[in-house]
Amino acid sequence: MITLFRNFAKSKWAVGLFALIILSFVVVGAQSDIFSNLGPRHVVSAGDRSINGPEFRNSFERVRANVSEQSGQTVTFEQIAAEGYVEQYLQEQTMRMGFAQWAWNVGIRPGKDLIVAEIRKIPAFFNSITGAFDQTQYQQALAQQNFTTVMFENELRDQYTIQHFGTALVSGVRLPKAYAAIVAASATETRDGAWFTVTQAMAGSAKAPTDEQLNAFMKENEAQLRIPEFRTVSLVLFTPGPNDARPAITEEQLRERYEFRKDSLSEAEKRTFTLLTVPSREAADKVAAELRAGKDVNEVAASVRIQPTPYNNTPRTALGDAKIADAVFALPAAGVTDPIQGTVGFTVAKVTAIQGGKDVSFESARADLTTELQAEAVQKIAYERVKAFEDARTAGKSIADAVKASGARLAQLPPFTRQGQLPNGQPYGLPPVIIETAYALTKGGESDVITAGEGEYIALRVDDVREAALPKLDELRPMLTQNWIARENSRLLNQKADELAGRLRAGEDITAVAASVNATVMVRTNVTRDAAAQQAHGAAALTGLFSTAKDQAFSTPGENGFVIGKVNAIHAANPVTAAALVAPIGQQLATEWGNEVVQTALTAAAAKVKAKSNATEAYTALGIEAPVAGAAPAAPALAPAK
Repeated sequence: MITLFRNFAKSKWAVGLFALIILSFVVVGAQSDIFSNLGPRHVVSAGDRSINGPEFRNSFERVRANVSEQSGQTVTFEQIAAEGYVEQYLQEQTMRMGFAQWAWNVGIRPGKDLIVAEIRKIPAFFNSITGAFDQTQYQQALAQQNFTTVMFENELRDQYTIQHFGTALVSGVRLPKAYAAIVAASATETRDGAWFTVTQAMAGSAKAPTDEQLNAFMKENEAQLRIPEFRTVSLVLFTPGPNDARPAITEEQLRERYEFRKDSLSEAEKRTFTLLTVPSREAADKVAAELRAGKDVNEVAASVRIQPTPYNNTPRTALGDAKIADAVFALPAAGVTDPIQGTVGFTVAKVTAIQGGKDVSFESARADLTTELQAEAVQKIAYERVKAFEDARTAGKSIADAVKASGARLAQLPPFTRQGQLPNGQPYGLPPVIIETAYALTKGGESDVITAGEGEYIALRVDDVREAALPKLDELRPMLTQNWIARENSRLLNQKADELAGRLRAGEDITAVAASVNATVMVRTNVTRDAAAQQAHGAAALTGLFSTAKDQAFSTPGENGFVIGKVNAIHAANPVTAAALVAPIGQQLATEWGNEVVQTALTAAAAKVKAKSNATEAYTALGIEAPVAGAAPAAPALAPAK
């Protein structure tokens, strides 16, 4: 079932396709990062654009659900991660976002009309009874996928940019037919040859290494085997812990905040209307008169050969043209506006329904206001603790004593490297400021209060420093022995293959060469280069046979050893057979070349805006561990759950 994901990922301009799998799937909530309060945590960032953890999870959930539907089985995040496709998808999203940012910077921006036209091609947004585009259904369908109209239209705009840029990039170039003719001729020629396989048993196997050999092997691979420096720190956290009681919020505070926020909490007035845009004022006056006379809006639109644009339950803010918004929402009741002059003509709006605005009651807003006030109270507590902590440190107290005096928390982190990895090699996901500060101090060193971003502060003490060192031989003996034997076996096999191939090149008969190692010679004529031949003879034999000149020897690594052989004859392709393949091969070459050109352009654009991704944040957002040995220990929470 993972094959389906692989094939989907390799489809043309897959970076854009992933962004548009948006309908008919259930979106799952996101996991929060344990260090989420220490500055913004982006999974992907490119210039002014970014994707946070919840957004990445929502996007990848749609991909997972799509693969599950196609395969008929439930595919989990863990299964996809084990195949390496989290990193692949992350790379594609980084490239897509980087290109979109570059395109925006240089002025490649699809017009609003193009985006509207694309939206109106999606059947899920149309009323099944009337057959007309339904604004409410459009918004509801997106809401079910945790999308807003702005988010969706931005994604669509990026996709439209990629598709049209790619099309423009490759549409004007044609590969010479000679390329396809050469490939067709090469693909349909046949060859005669003889070969045999030399295995490890024929070449001999290495014996167990001595300590001297293992020590030398360790020295050769010292850079890979050396254990990096690890540091253990105690982290001072000023926000309340996850088990601490939330700050109490009084009724008076809630009432005061409600009165302050009442207007912004209210639901805006919405109207249902249809827009008809014509090129002249005269035509607009005619449209307005006919609508006021009671004619059907579709009939009027057909008479002037235009397509009406309906809007259902739409707030003023959803309209991009301020003149149209003012006119539509200025009508005291359902009716027809006067012609509205725009940049490309005149628009008449027919308003058919008005849904008044709705004030949010105090009780319905209570929960959100409580959360908001509690967050502010937590921040205030943190600031007070920071001040008390700094006062204690100024008075000469140690970090431990200052923590007690201020009411802050002291949590010891597990050992980590300068790259933020744990002893088992797994990324810990520490904010860079912690790593940088820890490695700027000596053992026992204590930092001042430092800013961690987003109004958060920390301090730390370096408890221990474990210097980088090469492990002792006995600690690595089994692994070293296995790798040393594997290396020596490979050397023996390569050596034997070179020896036998050399004898063939010197003119010795292949039968005699094969007999010297008790190998069986395979002699074949008119061998083709296709799937059936590969199945019958093996990929290594075909690679050697079709990459070597006539009467020349070849040596090719295969699954069971080296295939040693010789090309006896080359038969040119049948012109009729080869000619029939030129067209399809030409199309395939053009497609592959076009994909490479577009891929190169997207990669270069992403590099131009310095697009980057964070795999650790991606796995955290998905709620799974990166597919490496071991597991990361839990880190201290920096703030109470909200």
